[in-house]
Amino acid sequence: MSVKIRLARRGRKKQAIYDVVVADVRAPRDGRFIEKIGTYNPNTNPASININNERALTWLLNGAQPTDTVKAMLSYRGIMLKKHLQIGVLKGAITQEQADAKFSAWLGEKNSKIADKSDKLASAKADARAKALAAETAKNQARIDAKQAKEDEQKALLAAAEAANNPAPVAAAEGTEEAAPEASAEGEAPQA
Repeated sequence: MSVKIRLARRGRKKQAIYDVVVADVRAPRDGRFIEKIGTYNPNTNPASININNERALTWLLNGAQPTDTVKAMLSYRGIMLKKHLQIGVLKGAITQEQADAKFSAWLGEKNSKIADKSDKLASAKADARAKALAAETAKNQARIDAKQAKEDEQKALLAAAEAANNPAPVAAAEGTEEAAPEASAEGEAPQA
């Protein structure tokens, strides 16, 4: 019996979630399987991969063949590297301690890359939100300024209309103010 590690689809339309299963090659995609070893959700960013590493490694060492997609996920999680190191231990090329040290070094580096990507995505989202808020604030301020300018224009038109309706009192008041300085200037000239 040939065994594959593959994905079985579930979830609703356009929101697929996959189970990582160990199944006979002849079984249908979403049909009968031997063991469920994890889940995969491509709808999140970064994609959520939850796999039981020990069970997947056991199946790989027993000869189960992963599909291309599952192989990429297992490589991402480090299970393929662990299989490679374990084969080296079984052949006597390296010791178990060396294999564990290499795997833990790789795992620490991989976790830092994943954390950096998550931080970068979060900061990009925060920057986009801040830019949108700044644009909205500028737009609101422009709207308020336009409304204020329109109100000032209406006040100026009302003042001009009042001035047109009552021209005499304004002109008389202006004439008396101008006449007084001229008279004082004429009064000072003969004395000098």
